Amino acid sequence: MPERIIVLKDVAKSYGAAPVLRGCSTVVARGEVVVICGPSGSGKSTLIKCINGLEPYQSGSVSVEGIEVGAKTTNLPRLRTRVGMVFQHFELYPHMTALENIVLAQVHALKRTREQSEVRAHGLLDRVGLASKAYAKPATLSGGQQQRVAIARALALDPEAMLFDEPTSALDPEMITEVLDVLIELADEGMTMMVVTHEMDFARRVAHRIIFMDQGKIVEDSPKELFFSAPASERAKLFLSKILSH
Repeated sequence: MPERIIVLKDVAKSYGAAPVLRGCSTVVARGEVVVICGPSGSGKSTLIKCINGLEPYQSGSVSVEGIEVGAKTTNLPRLRTRVGMVFQHFELYPHMTALENIVLAQVHALKRTREQSEVRAHGLLDRVGLASKAYAKPATLSGGQQQRVAIARALALDPEAMLFDEPTSALDPEMITEVLDVLIELADEGMTMMVVTHEMDFARRVAHRIIFMDQGKIVEDSPKELFFSAPASERAKLFLSKILSH
């Protein structure tokens, strides 16, 4: 049995009286790539934010490498070094260079020396194709370049798994490919990943499983071949017919 990295059991969350997640359960094994898709407002982003404690949940359980995320004793900053997160809108510090953005978390969260952190940061910038942009500020970079810096920053903490919350939805079409290429490379290297995205070609290429959500529920959780060839729910069929016709 592959090692289970992320386990969700009956996770429920509401904003006031409005339920956002309803009894969501799934397991992600080491090295698995899971794509989460579904209509807007179906709870996709909330689900992955529960995994590293960015969103609290009211009931159920979420564990990462056996650590219960919602437990009062859990050290969330430490947990977040194990589960990297890349957001829709990059979230880079605008006053810092690309290099400094990647160095900062290493120094603070992992207590690496400045020198160690810079060596790691330069290596990661090279890996995402931005070696020449180490001393550039985010405002001088394209959206695709900023997102690649954000990915390098998350990787700098040597996470066991990576969460991506619609990493290409704020990008122009020509920049989407350069970011997805980095994700494809990570998947090929065996990184455990959960990716919220509408990029179905990407999902077809790298996902092991597809989770389809609607109205806060996991409606389908199936191998990608099955999801694309024979989705079990009418809702997923409708979603795919709309998204694949574009």
